[in-house]
Amino acid sequence: MLNPKTIQSDFPILNREINSKKLVYLDSASTSQKPQVMIDALTKYYTHTNANIHRAVYTLAEEATLAYEGTREEVRKFINARQMEEIIFTRNTTEAINLVAYTYGSANFKPGDTVMVSALEHHSNLVPWQQICEKTGATLKIVPLCTKPEKQYTLDLEWFKKNADSSLKLLAITQASNTTGTIVPIEKFIEIAHAHNAKVLIDGAQSTPHMPIDVQKINCDFFAFSSHKMLGPTGVGVLYGKRDLLEKMPPFMFGGDMIREVHQHKASWNELPWKFEAGTPNIADVVAFRAALKYLKNIGMGDILAHDQELVTYAKAQLAQHAPDVKIHAPKNSEEMTGIISFEIPGVHPHDIAEIFNSEGVAIRGGHHCAQPLMETLRVPATARMSFYLYNTPEDIDVAIAAIKKVQNIFAPGKFAPQIFSSGAL
Repeated sequence: MLNPKTIQSDFPILNREINSKKLVYLDSASTSQKPQVMIDALTKYYTHTNANIHRAVYTLAEEATLAYEGTREEVRKFINARQMEEIIFTRNTTEAINLVAYTYGSANFKPGDTVMVSALEHHSNLVPWQQICEKTGATLKIVPLCTKPEKQYTLDLEWFKKNADSSLKLLAITQASNTTGTIVPIEKFIEIAHAHNAKVLIDGAQSTPHMPIDVQKINCDFFAFSSHKMLGPTGVGVLYGKRDLLEKMPPFMFGGDMIREVHQHKASWNELPWKFEAGTPNIADVVAFRAALKYLKNIGMGDILAHDQELVTYAKAQLAQHAPDVKIHAPKNSEEMTGIISFEIPGVHPHDIAEIFNSEGVAIRGGHHCAQPLMETLRVPATARMSFYLYNTPEDIDVAIAAIKKVQNIFAPGKFAPQIFSSGAL
């Protein structure tokens, strides 16, 4: 099993103090912190290798190209894709999803077709499909949450079985919710979708940093994720697509490096994957991403998931001690979750909760988490969210629980003893 206290020493920012208190970072679902080895890789590239790629034969350019394409191979191995050509670099998960929506979707959807997403989706895996359905005349349907008490905050697989039919052309679904932490049994959804000859896109932004991913095993058609949520730099996303589909899809953007030949009145496109990578890419950050992938691989993705689930189990138990003053929005079974837990304190806005947490050096997210339709389903305007990663400990959660007590004391004076707070009144 991984040792988070040892791992913390690899992350220089975790030595920082906030408001004279040691930083407790509980917002990794938004973006992860960065290990020194990744930071060093970024610096090394700019110090020793910086050049444009795919365009020149001098030494620096060849080294830069090899480093960039080396990350592509590292990504291929990390998610077990068949070929490097199936790995496309984008700016983020959002761009990867939009690429599929505006190339595959525009070319293949028509009136009478159905596109399905789920009630758990981030806006990035909802709004593009809203727009493409409006453009093509296809119908957008939402897979709802299960209404069974023991299955709260999970998706209704039975509804999907009953409503998937020959009109279904694409299912776009998250593998793990950024709000409730719910892990979706995507293999079951994919099997049903494929039985109706539909394609499946998986939003892996919250799953890829926390669990083993094997795109061949789950047999998805598209898979999207981001570097910055898995110890890598911002500005780098990945789209995996089955080669036969990518070959048929038109380019998403046009310009340099994505072309084979250009004449005054016509052009032809480059081979995969470069057909979808127009212009000079984010070379340095792609190169540095490789160091992050190797770091995660050395730790072990299975161990990371087990660690996250241990933390979320502990956090749920601690929060439950404050019910009904604290309400948890999470599946009952922690084995169906990543390291994310949303909660609310009735009568206290999540932004106020986050501000008070910050006064104790604890970084959490307060808001709708880019999942407003889910908030509407849960009948809350917003939640506070703690999200854990490989560098977090049970002691971090203890500090967060003390911050919750401080929130309760401020908004309900006299209800809790003041001596439990480390810093007195806010």
